[in-house]
Amino acid sequence: MTVPPRELPQHVDHLVIGAGFAGLCAAIKLQEDGERDYLVVERGSDVGGTWRDNTYPGAACDVPSQLYSFSFAPYDWSRSYSPQPEIQEYLQKVAREAGVLDRFVFDTSVDHATWDDNAREWVVETSRGTVRATILVSGAGGLSEPKLPDIEGIDDFQGDLFHSAQWDHDVDLAGKRVAVIGTGASAIQIVPELQKIVAHLDLYQRTAPYVIPKTDRKYLGLERFAMKRIPGLQRLYRAGVWMMMESSAPVFVRPRLNPLPLKQLALHNLSSAVKDPDLRARLTPTFEPGCKRVLKSNDYYPAVASENVDLVTEPIAKISGHAVVTADGEEHPVDAVVVCTGFFTTDQPIAHHITGRDGRTLADHWADTGMQALHGTSIPGFPNFFMIVGPNTALGHSSMVQIIEAQIDYVRGAIKTLHERNLDALEPSQQAHARWNESVQRSMKHTIWVTGGCNSWYLDEHGRNSVTWPHTTVSFRRKLASFDADLYVATPQEVSA
Repeated sequence: MTVPPRELPQHVDHLVIGAGFAGLCAAIKLQEDGERDYLVVERGSDVGGTWRDNTYPGAACDVPSQLYSFSFAPYDWSRSYSPQPEIQEYLQKVAREAGVLDRFVFDTSVDHATWDDNAREWVVETSRGTVRATILVSGAGGLSEPKLPDIEGIDDFQGDLFHSAQWDHDVDLAGKRVAVIGTGASAIQIVPELQKIVAHLDLYQRTAPYVIPKTDRKYLGLERFAMKRIPGLQRLYRAGVWMMMESSAPVFVRPRLNPLPLKQLALHNLSSAVKDPDLRARLTPTFEPGCKRVLKSNDYYPAVASENVDLVTEPIAKISGHAVVTADGEEHPVDAVVVCTGFFTTDQPIAHHITGRDGRTLADHWADTGMQALHGTSIPGFPNFFMIVGPNTALGHSSMVQIIEAQIDYVRGAIKTLHERNLDALEPSQQAHARWNESVQRSMKHTIWVTGGCNSWYLDEHGRNSVTWPHTTVSFRRKLASFDADLYVATPQEVSA
């Protein structure tokens, strides 16, 4: 998608950071509300966010297509689980048909945003100049900055080395010796694709994940025709998918009440694909399912069990010029290294670029407490600032698009309140903010992420889960269904003498 570059305005009512699901949803809903004076600033060259950037082999969603889409923008999906190119095409289509792209600025990074308490607005410094904004919405997301592992010698490797989210398509891995570091969501999609073409693959596993079958299939032509032509059928199908996924919430939020044999399903998936008892033992998780993200794949285990793949569970000591060296001193020669070690999730990079009323960044505010926000959306000391997919909003069982839509609706309520009450600014009170986060962490104590016996990327340096939501999607949407102005400190507009 090519959009002619536009000049940055000096001031907008609303500035949105990021053009992924969150930023696009914000733009569309602002337009629906008649809010025409907004700007979406995106560092990439297109909409899409995560789905624009992650182009590795096998990239696909592990949430069913019908639910991993906007409720207000149905789509003619080709499969029950959509691949990356199709999701990107979907977002491009939605943006184009919504008629919002004239207010998007691409290839422009937000370097810093500072609250000006005298002017009661945000001063946003971008790579193309400065824009002032009354309201700042961050749609930067939690999976936007790839995280490289802290391994000695990683910068000295003389072969090809790249992160899964920064795939180098100029590198031909066919017939090469390749190392894949990590066994998370991207690795289980990449490994089967690489196994088909490489001479040899070393897969470095720190902890074995739970992998359940993926019920993926192409939609039949008749199905696609019916969903397009029969009124309400696609929405009914979507509702059924939502109910199925929502029913799995107890696995994560109340594991003692778990009615689903998730563990047995995963272990059967493993035993049916991996016959070697030693390899099967090393691929068997040592924690409870759900403590780390439960993965979906039909071809991961068969790929790992292939003759040209070695599972390496010995810790990595260092990387030399042409090899990965494990703690036992063994050198594993490789031509290329693919790093699948995730993202900065508990230390969101955008937090280092947002400065509040007291002159401290959001990262500074969170240094001692970990990430916190009222409704995962707003923070004391940061007036008129709203985070989409903020602290404790991620789901273990369903689609993040539902969370995004709920948060955007909540922000719309805040904007309406500002207009109707003639306010310059809103920010949550310290008391409301504290009560919310205390309640979230109290509920978190019972979840599988705390009781499941693992150390996941959901936990920050304090051992606190600041990433996931410890309830159902229904409860989150209900709590954000209307803007609760009584939890906020309001700054009235100044009246000229």
